[in-house]
Amino acid sequence: MVKRIDSVKNPQVKMWKKLHTKKERDKTGLFLIEGYHLVEEALRTKQVVKELIVSENVDIPSAWNVDNVSITIVSDEIMKMISDTETPQGIAALCYQQHNELPADAQKVLLLDSIQDPGNLGTIIRTADAAGVQLVVVGTGSVDLYNSKVIRSTQGAIFHLPITKGNLQDIIPVLKEQGVPIYGTSLENGRPYTEVPPVGSFVLLVGNEGNGVEEQLLAQTNENLYIPIYGKSESLNVAVATGILLYYLRGM
Repeated sequence: MVKRIDSVKNPQVKMWKKLHTKKERDKTGLFLIEGYHLVEEALRTKQVVKELIVSENVDIPSAWNVDNVSITIVSDEIMKMISDTETPQGIAALCYQQHNELPADAQKVLLLDSIQDPGNLGTIIRTADAAGVQLVVVGTGSVDLYNSKVIRSTQGAIFHLPITKGNLQDIIPVLKEQGVPIYGTSLENGRPYTEVPPVGSFVLLVGNEGNGVEEQLLAQTNENLYIPIYGKSESLNVAVATGILLYYLRGM
């Protein structure tokens, strides 16, 4: 179905704009993405895209399968109004938030404790996708998963692998019962990651940019690891550190 909206005062347009706030995203269970690449990745995932929003002078690529997707044509003014980027590409999509359960047989799991920078969270998700992680759990205290900066930083990886939100205090015991080793990240009571042989199956727990992983969570891990610093930097960026550990632990 194709329809057209020309007025910036249209209630639907106002709702799209409100989706840049976490409150509206939580209320509706929806989020907004924009740009050809992200929309294309979303369309490849079943039952994610609710509606395509297209500027009047923009063509939908012929290779896209939009047979079962509602399409709304809007003026450039409306597209600019709902856009979160300086130079909108003229194409956006309204998407459903995904609710994934903890799989009973996940062998590569990443737990995120209070990651607060949107760029870091998005990059971590993108890296986890590349490293073959089967599940990412975004713990309470983290930036909203559906923040527009997070989504852009994932480069579409948010649509490639299961991601869920939850309380890590409750989730870690469930993962422990599955018999997969849980590795925290900490200088205190930790050891260099290279002293642990790659295991293939693992749960990796990484934490807040400034404070690291909560002590209560570290107390539940099998072992805590750290990455040695050989230069003068005090620490590594959490996204970089996560990438190093994920690739090391999974082995070849």
